[in-house]
Amino acid sequence: MKNENLLTEGNVFKVLLKFSVPFLIANIIQALYGAVDLMVIGWFCPAESVAAVSTGTQVTQIITSMVSGLTLGGTILVGKYTGMQKEEETKRAIGTTLTLFAVIAIGLTFLMLACADWILAALQTPKESVAYAKQYVTICFGGIFFICGYNAISAILRGYGDSKRPMYFVALSCVVNIVLDVIFVKYLEMDVAGVALATIVSQAISMICAVIYLNRKDFIFKFRLRNFRIDKGLAKELAGVGIPISLQECMVRLSFLYLTSVTNRLGVHAAAAVGIASKYDVFAMLPATSIASALAAITAQNYGAGKPKRAWQSTAAGVGFAFLVSALFWGWAQLSPETMIGIFNRDSQVIAAGIPFFTSCSFDYLAVAFVFPLNGYLNGRSKTVFTMISCCFGALALRMPLIGLAYTYCPDNLFIIGCIAPAVSGVMAAYTLVYVIRDIQKASRTKGKI
Repeated sequence: MKNENLLTEGNVFKVLLKFSVPFLIANIIQALYGAVDLMVIGWFCPAESVAAVSTGTQVTQIITSMVSGLTLGGTILVGKYTGMQKEEETKRAIGTTLTLFAVIAIGLTFLMLACADWILAALQTPKESVAYAKQYVTICFGGIFFICGYNAISAILRGYGDSKRPMYFVALSCVVNIVLDVIFVKYLEMDVAGVALATIVSQAISMICAVIYLNRKDFIFKFRLRNFRIDKGLAKELAGVGIPISLQECMVRLSFLYLTSVTNRLGVHAAAAVGIASKYDVFAMLPATSIASALAAITAQNYGAGKPKRAWQSTAAGVGFAFLVSALFWGWAQLSPETMIGIFNRDSQVIAAGIPFFTSCSFDYLAVAFVFPLNGYLNGRSKTVFTMISCCFGALALRMPLIGLAYTYCPDNLFIIGCIAPAVSGVMAAYTLVYVIRDIQKASRTKGKI
């Protein structure tokens, strides 16, 4: 069967945009999940509920961090065999990825439910918000299977060169989520339990619709029980690529959880302000994260097809595009941070606490426009050990110790705390760029052979 979504032909920049824009739109829509949850809670519930959802979202992102590496590993694996135009290997890669994710989802559900109290305590959740936060994460943990299922299907489609259908599926989920948020919180007065339930129900609907739709279309893989098998060789390859990415994502998430635990000690208003900033981090960095994920698939397909030059050209174009778009959010944060905060919460104390943090932390939007796309290229090259070491170094050796020092010596200065993320990302961007240039030079000398 001919694949019309190959990323190895045509104008490099047009292919990058055609593949990346649906990626970006899907990620923007996905980011609306947490944003809408926080907005609805901010409009209809007190500050302790806002802090609870902020903290709970950080906890549920641990799940995303754990599975994101394997989802990207699935994208790279499927992309590699798609680029080689090996249909049977592509089918087995898809079946292996989906089966592994089903097993992982079941294990994660029990693990996270057992650890919920410990995690919330470690995050120094404000006492006014503990009960609400526990309610939020417990409901979300019950829907891990649907979170994993949706992400696995999207990763496979993107590796196959299709970024449009994942966009449609997440759009459906987002619309359902928004409607249910308002119904559950405003009209049924379910508070944080309402936004958690809305998120899980909407993702379940999205996953089920994706399976039904793909089974009715001429997709390379059919969702039938006999096709859910684990190929040991492909599973090993998936683990070799995916586990380092999962580890690096977890370490980065751990460093931000540490920031949450620190700001939670500063009170409800500081915690709410930093929680709102974390939502803008997601949106402002979406161009870079979307380009990074797209570059992983593009690089995997083009190296699989023996066309490394296209991967290099796509990476350069991706960095430029990500920087230009991220600069718009940086400019907004510098000129009018209060309007950014006011969209989510109108409490004057939350706004006052957030302004200095937004002003300094927004420089990270510019730095990650280099870090993420470069890591995307390296992930597509299966150089995931380097990206793992890099992210772990940035999180454990730089970001967390600096946050600890800032809290110890200037605990009330959110401007200083906000400066840490861009400083660390700047260091990471510098040495990652050097590594990528050396990798390209080496690949060029060996005539693009992997």
